[in-house]
Amino acid sequence: MPLATHAALRYVTPLREGGSLPALVETDGGLFVVKFRGAGQGARALVAELIVGGLARRLGLPLPEVAVVDLSPDFGRAEPDPEIQDILRGSAGPNVGLGFVPGAFAYEPSAHADLVDPDLAADVVWLDALTTNIDRTARNPNLLVARSESDTGKGPRLWLIDHGAALYFHHNWAAVDADRARAPFAPIRDHVLLPVAGPVEAADARLAPRLDDAAVAAVLADVPDALLMDAPDGRQPPFDSADATREAYADFFRQRLGGPRRWAEDAARAQAERPDASPLAYRR
Repeated sequence: MPLATHAALRYVTPLREGGSLPALVETDGGLFVVKFRGAGQGARALVAELIVGGLARRLGLPLPEVAVVDLSPDFGRAEPDPEIQDILRGSAGPNVGLGFVPGAFAYEPSAHADLVDPDLAADVVWLDALTTNIDRTARNPNLLVARSESDTGKGPRLWLIDHGAALYFHHNWAAVDADRARAPFAPIRDHVLLPVAGPVEAADARLAPRLDDAAVAAVLADVPDALLMDAPDGRQPPFDSADATREAYADFFRQRLGGPRRWAEDAARAQAERPDASPLAYRR
């Protein structure tokens, strides 16, 4: 199912967290936490949000709705903060929104480990190793705990958010080759869910077959051309067209998902070597 595109209607409030300066925005599809292409992290952080979010959705992992949020050139003109005005002026066109989850609070390992299904934890570890996501540590889990409207009568559950720091290789395409695409991902050793995860080898067997070429191509097709061809000031896009850029991402994932998957083997080894690598690690 393709990603929805919503028109931004009203700038509600800034969320001054990290370098991306997202904001709560009312759209014609509801409330979204929007990351702007005009913020300091740039368009490639938004590309990472769409690609990793799309892969997570293909794998059935829990994350709020991911959508393209379109800003008109005069959106937010009444916002009095000059820093926010600068960001909005540089963000006309497609941006990325994550559906607002009411009542959500940040995941705390010592308090919420009982909520985490070991298989789900292993699946998240696997996804983050695949996409080289450096931003899911105990210091900055980028996980929410909340109920959704469809969870009536159920306890709170985990939601994945904020994947802008993933796919960091795309900030230097010239250095990307087959060896780098297949390389282990050392930061997975610090993953916040690794101590409570089920076997990563089992997650690899579950998930890798679900991300074939067609699945990856469908995820990449959802990324707007304007974001793929955006480049920092004074630089040229790394490829001549949006389709060529999609093919570069597709080739990266083709190499990374092809066997043997050293990065998955390394994640499993890191899990076995951690002194707290037990489903009970945070449940004492």
